[in-house]
Amino acid sequence: MTLRLGYGTNGLTDLRLDDALGLLADLGYDGVGLTLDHMHLDPLAPDVAARTRHVARRLGALGLGVTVETGARYVLDPRRKHGPSLLDPDPEARAARTALLVRAVDIAAELGAHAVHCFSGIASPGTGAGPDTGVGTGAGARADAGTGTTAAGTTGTGTTAAAATATATAWHRLTDALGPVLDAATRAGIPLAIEPEPGHLLATLADFHHLRTLLGDPDALGLTLDIGHCQCLEPAPPTTCVEEAAPWLRHVQIEDMRRGVHEHLPFGDGEIDFPPVLDALAATGYDGLTVVELPRHSHAGPDLARSSLGFLRDAAARTTRNEVTAPC
Repeated sequence: MTLRLGYGTNGLTDLRLDDALGLLADLGYDGVGLTLDHMHLDPLAPDVAARTRHVARRLGALGLGVTVETGARYVLDPRRKHGPSLLDPDPEARAARTALLVRAVDIAAELGAHAVHCFSGIASPGTGAGPDTGVGTGAGARADAGTGTTAAGTTGTGTTAAAATATATAWHRLTDALGPVLDAATRAGIPLAIEPEPGHLLATLADFHHLRTLLGDPDALGLTLDIGHCQCLEPAPPTTCVEEAAPWLRHVQIEDMRRGVHEHLPFGDGEIDFPPVLDALAATGYDGLTVVELPRHSHAGPDLARSSLGFLRDAAARTTRNEVTAPC
C-alpha cells in the first residue's frame, strides 16, 4: 500500500495559504489537512465561494489531495477557544457551530475533499466532560457507569443521578447538533470524520462507538483517528487502535506524543514506535490522507514539514507493507 502523506495548515499559519500549498507540493507531500480559519480559507468571509474556487484550482494544479479540518480555535468566537461547540448550553450557539460544519461540507465538496473533520467539544461544567487533562471523560471513559470503573481500572464513588443526567444531556445535544451536518455529508457524498479528542465529551474510540449507536450508525459518520491521542489515553496501544478503528477510518492525523500528556510533538520527541503503526495502517486498506498534526509549531512550520516527511518515509521503509511517494 502507498502511504499518502499530508501536512496540516494549522501548523503553517505564518504562511499565506498559496505559499503553504506550494511548499507542501515542492516537498513531495500528497495532500493537505486544510483547517478553515481566518488566515487561510475563512469560512465566514463574504468572498468564501470565490476563494474556495481559487483554492480548488490551486490544489488541482499542484496535484494535492485535501481533507477539510474544522479545529480552528477562534473562528466563531474571538474570546472562547473552540467556542461555541456542539455542546453549548445555548441552542443558538450550538446552531452556529452546526452551520459552520454544514458550510465546511459544502466547501469540501467544492474542493474535492475526501472527508470533513470535526470534534464534539468540551461540555459545560456539570454536563459530563472535564478540562483538557488528557483523560477521557465521556461515555467511553467508563467501563461501568453504575460503579464508576474507568478504562484504567480505577473505581470511584459511583455516578450520581445528577451526573448521569448531565452526561445524557450532553450526548443528546451532540447528536441533535450533528443531524444537519450528517444530512449535508450524505447529500455531498463526503464522510463526516469525528475525532476523539482528549478532554472532550467524545474523547476515546469507545465514545465514538457510543455516538454511532445513539445515531443509528449512519453511513456518513466516520472516524478521524489521531495516532498521538491513542498513545495519550487509549487503553490499547496505537497499533491496536488502528486495527480496531479500521472499518470506520476516514481520516488519520499523526504526530508523536507521550502517555497521559496531550501535547502534539515533532516525531522523535515522544514515545511512539511508528513503523508498526504504519504497518497496521497499511493493513487496513485505508487510502485517505495521513496528515501531520503540529498545531503549536507554526514558528518552525517549513522546517518541520520537511523533517516530518523524511521521518515518515524512513519509518515506512522499515515496515513490511508500506510504500511512500518518491521524493521530488
